[in-house]
Amino acid sequence: MAGAHHGGAEGFYERLCLALHAAGEEVLPVIRRDAERAARLRAGGLDPVQLGFGGALDLLTGPRLRAALAAFAPAVTVAWMNRAARFAPKGPWTLVGRLGGYYDLKYYRRCDHLVGNTRDLVRWIAEQGWPAARVHHVPNFVDDLAGAVPAALPAPAGSARLLAMGRLHRNKGFDVALRALALLPGAHLSIAGEGPERAALETLARELGVADRVAFLGWRRDVGALLAGCDIFVCSSRHEPLGNIVLEAWSASRPVVAAAAQGPRELIEEGETGLLVPTEDSEALARGISTLLDDPQRAARLAQCGRAAFGRDFTEAAVVARWRDFLASVAPRRQAA
Repeated sequence: MAGAHHGGAEGFYERLCLALHAAGEEVLPVIRRDAERAARLRAGGLDPVQLGFGGALDLLTGPRLRAALAAFAPAVTVAWMNRAARFAPKGPWTLVGRLGGYYDLKYYRRCDHLVGNTRDLVRWIAEQGWPAARVHHVPNFVDDLAGAVPAALPAPAGSARLLAMGRLHRNKGFDVALRALALLPGAHLSIAGEGPERAALETLARELGVADRVAFLGWRRDVGALLAGCDIFVCSSRHEPLGNIVLEAWSASRPVVAAAAQGPRELIEEGETGLLVPTEDSEALARGISTLLDDPQRAARLAQCGRAAFGRDFTEAAVVARWRDFLASVAPRRQAA
């Protein structure tokens, strides 16, 4: 996995490696150099290999990766997103590319199988010409966040406490959330995350006159505490292939109002496990939030149904079992006969 220091896909890679190891699988994580990520993996009993995973002039990662894989002799190698797939070599192992978005499939030409974490992504991959029998749906899981001690969100007493989380990137639509906040005078919004859009978002908050009602919390790992401290979770993404943040809000029994990007639209049963509003529509987002603020009983029902959906399909046990079944099904020893 050669991803960024922070991110939902990167966090899930760590969780899955640790969970497969805990379930009895032999796992060798190979990661882009990252001391904190390596420490977390070691704390869980793994011994990660750290490589450069650089650009076109990186002549060392390829042979070092091949040597590490040859020494470990895996049955299956999983290339986690584009950069890892670009470096991942063919070998006596089955090579699987794992996609968490609508990526350019040129990076996955050496792969034997592809995994998408939503049904719509699997459909899209097949439509690009990938053999349908070799593309598979295996969802993500998130930690069970029930029972976390609430964080003290920096909202004034009596304010409705809204929470949004994610990388501060245009795809996440935090500008839409800020414009919605301007239409909700009794609400305060906390945004947990970092990224290239932070300065622009802070400027927009001042221009909209809501700077005193929004807090930029930076990157946080206490997700359960943040969710426990909020009244409503807001997902305003323009593009969201899955939406780990929706699953985390469900896990924590928080009501969700989400823009109908690809992932939330697939996950959320409208009016049952959350509210969906059109993307790029701050007025609709504000109306959806206001609807739940005005009807706490409905908000509580949505939270309860979201929690049930998490417990049914997105727990660690359920998803790890699916990953183990998938890995066994594509391993060379199962194909030999």
